[in-house]
Amino acid sequence: MRAEVSKIQDYAIIGNARSAALISNRGSLDWLCWPRFDSASIFGAIVDPMIGGRWSICPESDSQTSRRYIDDTNVLETTFSIDSAKVVLTDFMPVTSEEEKKRRLWPEHEVIRQVTCENGEMHVVVHFDPRPDYGRAIPSIKDTGKLGWRINVGTNLLNLRSDIELVRNNGAGLSGKLTLKRGDIVAFSLTFSEEGPAVLPPLGNFVREKLKLTIDWWRRWAERAKYDGPYRKQVIRSALVLALLSFAPSGALVAAPTTSLPERIGRDLNWDYRYCWLRDEALAVRALFGLGYDDDAEAFVSWLLHATRLTRPRLDTLYNVYGEITAPEKILSHLSGYAGSRPVRLGNAASDQLQLDVYGEVIEAVSRFLLGLSEIDRDTQNMLRGYGEYVCRNWCEPDNGMWEPRTPRQHYTHSRLLCWVALDRLIDLHKRGRIKSLPVEKLTLIRERIRSDIETRGWNEKLQAYTQVLGGESLDANTLLLAIYAFEDATSYRMQQTHERLRERLCPRVGLMYRDERSKEKGEGVFGICSFWEANFLARSGNLEEAHRVFAAVLECANDVDLFAEEIHPETGDALGNFPQAFTHLGLISAALALRDSEERRSKLTR
Repeated sequence: MRAEVSKIQDYAIIGNARSAALISNRGSLDWLCWPRFDSASIFGAIVDPMIGGRWSICPESDSQTSRRYIDDTNVLETTFSIDSAKVVLTDFMPVTSEEEKKRRLWPEHEVIRQVTCENGEMHVVVHFDPRPDYGRAIPSIKDTGKLGWRINVGTNLLNLRSDIELVRNNGAGLSGKLTLKRGDIVAFSLTFSEEGPAVLPPLGNFVREKLKLTIDWWRRWAERAKYDGPYRKQVIRSALVLALLSFAPSGALVAAPTTSLPERIGRDLNWDYRYCWLRDEALAVRALFGLGYDDDAEAFVSWLLHATRLTRPRLDTLYNVYGEITAPEKILSHLSGYAGSRPVRLGNAASDQLQLDVYGEVIEAVSRFLLGLSEIDRDTQNMLRGYGEYVCRNWCEPDNGMWEPRTPRQHYTHSRLLCWVALDRLIDLHKRGRIKSLPVEKLTLIRERIRSDIETRGWNEKLQAYTQVLGGESLDANTLLLAIYAFEDATSYRMQQTHERLRERLCPRVGLMYRDERSKEKGEGVFGICSFWEANFLARSGNLEEAHRVFAAVLECANDVDLFAEEIHPETGDALGNFPQAFTHLGLISAALALRDSEERRSKLTR
């Protein structure tokens, strides 16, 4: 008998900027990797409901459910109702200031789950079944009395403490049943320790204190946003998602906390996204600077500068959270995959690809940071000059493109665009006196050659549109970035015509856009960030009414707590791909910033 599978959008995320957990709307924690995002899973039911392992807390009988994040936090509340009885499950990973941690010892890794009965009486069941190493291990669970349940995971230690008595299952794991009456509160704490003495915090009042401190910490972080534009609720939620996907010890940003959630249910388009793409990092720098999170943006810049030192002037596509080269891709053949979608992958072979656009993304992001400095150190100047030389030598080479197809390299229009961006931003930095000894004449000459290449070979006269590859006939949503990166004005004839063709061929309905024609033909979902690109483009075109219509239509495809996956099913609106996806939330923020700026410009003109 196959275990029930939750839809991807049925999940929500909690975390502490070191790791993250996904919890379904039925109270089942189905994904958790410790101690960091790309570690082996402790619970992995999302990619194999039979052997992956889960930790569920839910009513014994069927119930009505609703959930929310406590305002401006990453603390999740799931409410279960049966007639007049109501129980609230609160899930979070504790976070607080360093000063508070010094005052009282906190575990480095902890999940707290607290059940509160707010009305009536309800029977609740608990099932705790960790399966470390991607479900390949059924651990021994030792009862240590008041110190809780001890689970050895290699040289690491898991420790579960609870306010209630748990018993061993016949098969594996622990179970418990409790009857809660109004005012009753029961808490659970799961901690993880690496090769050292475990910190086993008390429950009771300390759990409630941690909850308050965590709520306060997230709210203080959210309050730092300098954004009063449209869709503020969704913008702040997206910023909070980015905070959860950040790895605080290094300043990195993972693309998503999951692996192998499918772009097509039951098929093989399943990838491991628990790594750091330079493109995502660069987009995050711009988004966070735009929202006023200067310190967080600078942390991403620092990570970019550190990670790229290892291979410069060549840039890899992705790195792990410490800026190291990732291990080769593997297949976890023992796992059945989400809803039978196989294979489940560990690692990402895109690390071996050539993606020339990352040079433009990195230079664009770093230049925004450098413009705020009075002086740039010699090493950074040398790095930027090296990237410029690399682009000058390689801009005309075919590459794998931003969508990472595992097919022969081609001459992608988008890759050419970002090579142009790389040289354009370097030239601008030189004009502003930030980079010395730059071969400006050479960079300017090649920049204009790239422009000519895009304008002559990237434009299809018959289609009246910019195309995915030079001299090609297929469309790609990323050609909208020609306007967003200021290569061409959004109001130009060519950009308006390109947008019109994209709507005709890639939009199944308003607000949804496939990334390219190939993905549409293969039955993938529409791409979340592409839909926000369209809203961004429309805002830059001055068509604010249509931009709002598109933006609002995309928002309808978020789940009930405003989270987006990588893709959206064009008919059902179901989430597809890894979840939640930084790329989509970055697109949301960028589009909202473009709308705000366009509205402010219109307001000034009409005064």
